[in-house]
Amino acid sequence: MTPTTREQANFRDDDEVLVSQFLDKLWLEKGLSENTLKSYRLDLKSFRKWLQTKEGVGFVSVNQETLLRYLSYRLGEGISSRSAARGLSCLRAFYQFLKHRKIVHQNPTDKIDQPRLGRRLPVLLSEKDVEKLINAPDTKTAIGMRDRTMLELIYACGLRVSEITGLTVSQINLRQGVVRTLGKGSKERLVPIGGIALSWVVRYLNEARPNLLIKNLQEDILFPSTRGLPMTRQTFWHRIKRYASETGITTNISPHTLRHAFATHLLNRGADLRVVQLLLGHSDLSTTQIYTHIAKERLKDLHRNHHPRG
Repeated sequence: MTPTTREQANFRDDDEVLVSQFLDKLWLEKGLSENTLKSYRLDLKSFRKWLQTKEGVGFVSVNQETLLRYLSYRLGEGISSRSAARGLSCLRAFYQFLKHRKIVHQNPTDKIDQPRLGRRLPVLLSEKDVEKLINAPDTKTAIGMRDRTMLELIYACGLRVSEITGLTVSQINLRQGVVRTLGKGSKERLVPIGGIALSWVVRYLNEARPNLLIKNLQEDILFPSTRGLPMTRQTFWHRIKRYASETGITTNISPHTLRHAFATHLLNRGADLRVVQLLLGHSDLSTTQIYTHIAKERLKDLHRNHHPRG
């Protein structure tokens, strides 16, 4: 039976409340990052829209068959298996939350297996390509010096894009040469900056940043946009893509590529895996171990290409 307009409005409002409560719980208890919570909200919004238009029901009326139809629909839309797996993980956690609250009696995902995905290897830039990318911005301009300093810091400290764009002046200790940053789950870590990157930070603070803050002199953000406001992750991503294109780097890179390069190049030069884990802010060593595979593959390539019997 098709629900009335009033019934649709009611379950739509109730569903929105449940989503907000679920995300609040994840934020409070698990400390998930803002980006992860945003992805979960989008996953649940997509699911709710499909339920309303295709099934005429809300979250609490879903059974296993309904869920399988939705997953089939999503795969038919052409989403990647990785996105489908993340969406299923989100729904599994959401219905576990509803079951715990006694809003539903069964979790409809209980008998649906999570797809096993091979771990993707990060895109790797050589040290030579990193140098080309970092040298690309025109440091005669305030924007170019800002971008150069951001690239230096990401590579020197292994920062995530959300960490670099959200960095404040107060998080940089010039005297000690460290950056204090909040990673995933609001976990704080101190990372050494290194002499070259530190010199660019000092120069940027003295020569370029004041010109970017003309309209907003009280802003504490370290790397403001041309309007004196925090730069978005998307804006920085596009700028890196442009610099890569200008320097002839054909690898499909992102700001995270420099973080990968930071870890891999450290390991290539003999750094201890657990030290790299601490610098990256990984809670699980297995997350860091993927870089050892990258480093080994790189060494194999070097041997194959340069050894007389390779």
